[in-house]
Amino acid sequence: MRILVVEDDLEAQRYLVNGLKEAGHVVDDAEDGEIGLSLSLSRPYDVAIVDRMLPKMDGLKLVEELRQHGNVTPVLFLSALSEVDDRVKGLKAGGDDYLTKPYAFAELLARLDALMRRRHPAAVKTRLQVGDLELDLLTRAAKRGEVSIDLQPREFRLLEYLMRHAGQVVTRTMLLESVWEYHFDPQTNVIDVHISRLRAKIDKGFEAPLLHTVRGAGYMIRARA
Repeated sequence: MRILVVEDDLEAQRYLVNGLKEAGHVVDDAEDGEIGLSLSLSRPYDVAIVDRMLPKMDGLKLVEELRQHGNVTPVLFLSALSEVDDRVKGLKAGGDDYLTKPYAFAELLARLDALMRRRHPAAVKTRLQVGDLELDLLTRAAKRGEVSIDLQPREFRLLEYLMRHAGQVVTRTMLLESVWEYHFDPQTNVIDVHISRLRAKIDKGFEAPLLHTVRGAGYMIRARA
């Protein structure tokens, strides 16, 4: 996705932009509402993440101006203003979703995906496939070729997350938040242990490995081209 981030807190902006780029997105950023509006009207974006309290032009005014210009880019408000009235104002101004700070990065990614699904509806997947590896989300069965694979619940969640992001680098932070629901780094080798076990189950005995370690970045599941 091509994403615009409008956030005046530079530390918060840096964290958000870096996380989105790690997740494989193309990101532009703006430090005030006027620049954010100008970028929104001059470049195509799949989604915009907008803070409510911005210098020069606040987030509500920015989105109202966008809608008056006929711009339908989905907007996710990201704000410390968490009262019901604040959320209602954001949605009435033309926002499509509203997430309060502090937030879990995994939830933000999930909300962005949901916004894109609303814009481009698609059939709900009940089966994931990468190469000859298949994962049935209804029966929770896994197999590679004709070989059934017995997965523990956590291994199933880990494999499902990797397969949903096939071909993309998945970072440790993404796995901790999405699979373990940790919003901090426990400073343990829990991810390495589970990746090792999963690799032994889905790759051992097969000619081509599917689960790869991307040095200094994270992990990726992909089939050989």
